[in-house]
Amino acid sequence: MDIYTIFPTISTSFIVISAILVAIGWSLIIKGRREAHKKVMLAAAVAALIFFIIYTSRTIFVGNTNWGGPADLEIYYRVFLIFHIILATVAAVFGLTTIVLAYREKFAKHRKWGKVTSLIWFFTAITGVAVYVLLYVLYPGGHTKPVIDAIFGT
Repeated sequence: MDIYTIFPTISTSFIVISAILVAIGWSLIIKGRREAHKKVMLAAAVAALIFFIIYTSRTIFVGNTNWGGPADLEIYYRVFLIFHIILATVAAVFGLTTIVLAYREKFAKHRKWGKVTSLIWFFTAITGVAVYVLLYVLYPGGHTKPVIDAIFGT
């Protein structure tokens, strides 16, 4: 595994871990285990944050990966990728909102937001893994220039 694939593999693993922790947290709250739920959901948020840090760092210092599959599938991939990015952005905003509501002990709102946020997060994780499989397993592509190089002209 080289520098172009190790970071995406690690970051995608953190998204999967985060989604699994959200599922466990959801199960715990249904069973009335609030403290365990709180700890697991915070761990899920940390896993998501680690994903974001790795993904952002890779984009800045290493670069992203271009589509490497057949040209006739590229438009479908791009639409799917845009859907995933929008979903991930919404999930992040909803996730932060849900955490803040819990922290402020507004549990009725937290419950409502949490259900929606969890579902959005599950779809985000699934589409994120699909993007990973498309770019690094099925159709490995080329790599773009790191943002840092583009900014400083190197």
